[in-house]
Amino acid sequence: MTKNYPNNENQNNEISKLEINNVKEERKIDIDELSKNHDNESKSRIIKGKVGLLIVTIAIAMSTFHLFTAVIPMVSAKHRALHLLFTLVLVFLLFPGRKKSNKNKPTIFDYLFATVSAISVGYLFVMFDTIANRGMSSTTLDLIMGAITMIVILEATRRSIGIELVILSLIFLGYAYLGPYLPGDLAHRGHNITTLIEHMYIGSEGIFGIALGTSATYIFLFILFGAFLNGSGLSSFFTNGAMAVAGHRVGGPAKVSILASGGLGMINGSATANVATTGVFTIPLMKKVGYSKRFSGGVEATASTGGQFTPPIMGAAAFIMAEMLGIPYTSVLIAAIIPAFLYFLSIWIMVHYEGKKTGLRGIPKEQLPAFKPILKERGHLVLPVILLMVLLFMDYTPVYAAFFAIVATYLVSFLRKSTRMDFKTVLKTLEEGAKAGLTVGVATAVVGYIIGVVSLTGVGLKLANVILVLANEQLFLTLLLTMVTAIILGMGLPTAACYIVGATVAAPSLIQLGVEPIVAHFFVLYFACLSAITPPVALASYAGAGIAGESPSKVGWTGFRLGIAGFIVPFAFVYSPELLIQTNDYLASGLALISAIIGVLALGTSVVGFFLVKNFIIESVMLFGAALFLIQAGIMTDSIGIVLLLLVILNQLKRKKRLEIAIDNRKEVI
Repeated sequence: MTKNYPNNENQNNEISKLEINNVKEERKIDIDELSKNHDNESKSRIIKGKVGLLIVTIAIAMSTFHLFTAVIPMVSAKHRALHLLFTLVLVFLLFPGRKKSNKNKPTIFDYLFATVSAISVGYLFVMFDTIANRGMSSTTLDLIMGAITMIVILEATRRSIGIELVILSLIFLGYAYLGPYLPGDLAHRGHNITTLIEHMYIGSEGIFGIALGTSATYIFLFILFGAFLNGSGLSSFFTNGAMAVAGHRVGGPAKVSILASGGLGMINGSATANVATTGVFTIPLMKKVGYSKRFSGGVEATASTGGQFTPPIMGAAAFIMAEMLGIPYTSVLIAAIIPAFLYFLSIWIMVHYEGKKTGLRGIPKEQLPAFKPILKERGHLVLPVILLMVLLFMDYTPVYAAFFAIVATYLVSFLRKSTRMDFKTVLKTLEEGAKAGLTVGVATAVVGYIIGVVSLTGVGLKLANVILVLANEQLFLTLLLTMVTAIILGMGLPTAACYIVGATVAAPSLIQLGVEPIVAHFFVLYFACLSAITPPVALASYAGAGIAGESPSKVGWTGFRLGIAGFIVPFAFVYSPELLIQTNDYLASGLALISAIIGVLALGTSVVGFFLVKNFIIESVMLFGAALFLIQAGIMTDSIGIVLLLLVILNQLKRKKRLEIAIDNRKEVI
């Protein structure tokens, strides 16, 4: 019999008895320390006392400001300036300048950087109307403030994200300045320091351009929405609900990881943060039923990564894509549905067949919570997500949709005493939401240098032409080079920054070959996200390795293997745009989906090495070939894929029957 629980606390206690206490005793995992090591977003100080109160006040003010301006809009340039001002001040107070810096309180240099950044960015906020009235021409003071702003942004990037994005930005700035001295087609007339500062600080295509604008409006509010959902207890609903639905099945804990991490990933949009949140629970459960350390960490990392391109909320890059393409966010959302489904289906299939291959069963159902009590206790917390979807499809802007969804989250939390958000919880949520948006804010500001240089010099088209020349204008080779470019960029950059650079540099080459813009940008987005599980620098896998107690390299390659569908599906939707529902022929999209599902089944069984029975090597090769043919829609390719798949099935049915006869004969002998 399945146990029924009178309230959610008892459900949590039951799960705790099942595993969580064992985790604390056996592994003694310090999730805060893990986050500091593997998630740039968590490298911030934990400050108490009067200084801590000051930081909390600034963070709450930042969130309140964005809620206020969602209802009463402000001039975009001024709004972006205040968004950046809040971001820089908090970054300098929270993120140490050096590893040896005081971890408990800011240093005098931190206060100095925070003050200088507030003055330089605040100057633009105060003087914007004056600058606009004089035709955006600059004075000496404007240039000084602009230079200071550019320097403090680079320092904030170094602290909160890392040196890689700083170096990349300096390379682009150097390219703009040194144009006359460059060889061949890369040469241009060059731009002096005054022009660069004006373009980056005062112009609309530099620091305060489209990327920062998206962060200041859509992205921040959706991050805040995610914080409110977590504050109300939706994360518990996902975790406990996943346990109830999938915990007892073959390879149950791994399937729990997919459901819980995928659900939470749609909300927080950060792969490494998602691993740190759910992995401390799901990875020990997987190990408990018999999955290896490397497989447990890999499953969690791969599932967490998928949340960045899974509707309805997705990650920050999706909102930037909508702005860059000039299309409604709902168009991006609709296009993302089938590829995201195929990605998670692939992981589910691999987990399922890995469980069958190794004989791993789930957790006994009587030890798991029942789903109905969970749904009754916290199911109402899904209502704001539904409201968000409805508002978006009613053509409300993402800003208004996110604002009303936040308000709805607060209101529906009062439907149950256990989820009620009191005043203290709301303040904590406003604080956490602001802190969660800092790295995105910094990243979108610093990539303004790259976007600005591209608009100033036209280097984007030149680099696109280089890619086309290297690929001999062959679409497949161009896709491969674009994939490599996005993955290399993603090794040191956050997803949003990686996507912006890739979309600026690599996507134009695909568009020149006739690929639809939304398809080209989705191709770049996928590989920007998948860089989190692509060795040698796979941050999500590293976080999973820390919890699993396994080598980061082993977990990294396992995560890469589990996420293999994510590396194939983007090629599929380039050749079959029906998978992105970029057509009114819904029958074609449906047939393409069916073909892709069968292809994903073949792919998963090929990678795991087990279908009806353990695969021979030649069978795995045939299944992989079938997957490649089936994922690309078309009568000829589908026919070849089906034939290969049927040959494997028929051969394995014969072997399975022989094995069953042999087992029966052995039983009779015994």
